[in-house]
Amino acid sequence: MIRDPRIKKFRKMLAEAPNYEVWKAAALELDFLEGNAEWKEDFASDLYHYELIYDRLSNLKQYRQQNDFERLKRALREGLHHDLGNMGNPALYTHSRVGTKHLVEEYITQVCEALDYLCDHPVPGFPIADKLQFFRDTLTSYGRPALLLSGGATLGMFHFGVIKALWEKGLLPQVIAGSSIGAIIAGILGVHTDAEIPEMLVPENHDLRAWKWRGLLSAVRGDGLMDQDQLKSCLRANIGEYTFEEAYQRTGRSINVSVSPIQAHQKARLLCGYTSPYLLVWSAALASAAVPGIFPPVTLMKKDLYGNALPYMPRLKFVDGSVVSDLPIERLMHLYDVNFTIVSQTNPHVVPFLGNYGLDEKLAAPSLPMHILRSEFQFHGRGLFDYLRKRLKPELLRQVSGQFYTIMAQRYSGDVTIAPNYSIRDYRRMLSNPEPAYVREMILAGERATWPKVSMIRSHARISKTLERCVRRLKQQSRRTAELRLVSNAESGEA
Repeated sequence: MIRDPRIKKFRKMLAEAPNYEVWKAAALELDFLEGNAEWKEDFASDLYHYELIYDRLSNLKQYRQQNDFERLKRALREGLHHDLGNMGNPALYTHSRVGTKHLVEEYITQVCEALDYLCDHPVPGFPIADKLQFFRDTLTSYGRPALLLSGGATLGMFHFGVIKALWEKGLLPQVIAGSSIGAIIAGILGVHTDAEIPEMLVPENHDLRAWKWRGLLSAVRGDGLMDQDQLKSCLRANIGEYTFEEAYQRTGRSINVSVSPIQAHQKARLLCGYTSPYLLVWSAALASAAVPGIFPPVTLMKKDLYGNALPYMPRLKFVDGSVVSDLPIERLMHLYDVNFTIVSQTNPHVVPFLGNYGLDEKLAAPSLPMHILRSEFQFHGRGLFDYLRKRLKPELLRQVSGQFYTIMAQRYSGDVTIAPNYSIRDYRRMLSNPEPAYVREMILAGERATWPKVSMIRSHARISKTLERCVRRLKQQSRRTAELRLVSNAESGEA
């Protein structure tokens, strides 16, 4: 079979694309050359319930054309379900690099346009208060996406690239969770508004001096290999003095930070605006980054009624969140109705076992031998360390076995998992302060790894994001209406 030389050219463009527009143009050309464009146009497929999607789409179009608002409302309220007809099936995103079945894309577009129309236009018998309740209920029922940022020390600069790619496409979730370096970057993102994100993505705008060696003697004394005061100074410079509650009020983002207790009778905690509203974000990030042996355990800090910083539960100390709960998916599902998780995974002990997350991932299934090898390694490793943590006599070895068991028992991937391709040079930089040039390198690597996932993320997240924006607009409209009513009442009283 003669291979079209243009395919090699466009694959090279994919791998070296400086931005999404160039990447998408090359990807679309490859879809055409490889015969995948026709597949998207054909509705029929056993990968999803295309008849159901087609019927729902036809009804929405009809109600819109006839201005039948009551039926439109009912169709949206009772008919919006995440992954309706299995339209989020990962296999639907393996045939082409950009997009999926046009029927799926048209349905999602029609839903979002209908939601925006109901939100922004006067509808008889549908006042603002009722609209707000309608959209809140629908969002709760439908659910929302979350972005989870793993640990990985300096390699976590990759997360900034994932954030940039999602933000530029309007797909950055409101719910952000992080552990270790992921907690630090979640904290930085969580205190920046959308308008400030371009500045946030400039490496020179950050204090990058997080690491300062103290030496082996310090580690033996229990004070850690690294200077924690240096890290604390770095975090306070980059995150500021916001509490979780203040950060949410400023940006509308829900920051979530995983921390692990050092006490035997305490469980891992997820710190956020719901569970710890007055806790200082930098303090939570400091605790989540306290890798045992590298940094000492941390006493969390909060603000009191007068804005003064003081210890939060001073008898308890916390360490690296990725040890016990790198990706707190179940907790996020309970707190925020999360229905879809985007994981940026940079942990060096995890990435090699994730499978193929290459730049030109054609989404083929992972090889069976590698899948079996990974599964067997995880299963037997978990069994071994579970045995050792329950039966070893020296306390230190028992604790170490327990930590290894916890690491191997965790889930390290999400519905979409984005991961880098590491080189030896990257591993050497793990515990060193990054230069701005290296941060820019990692940002671009994060973007390139995210672009192939954009189509799938959009299918899962676009309706949720539309519902969230509608709720925000209606809240603002409700406040303006209340303010105008107050002014009107005051003027009539004066008269």
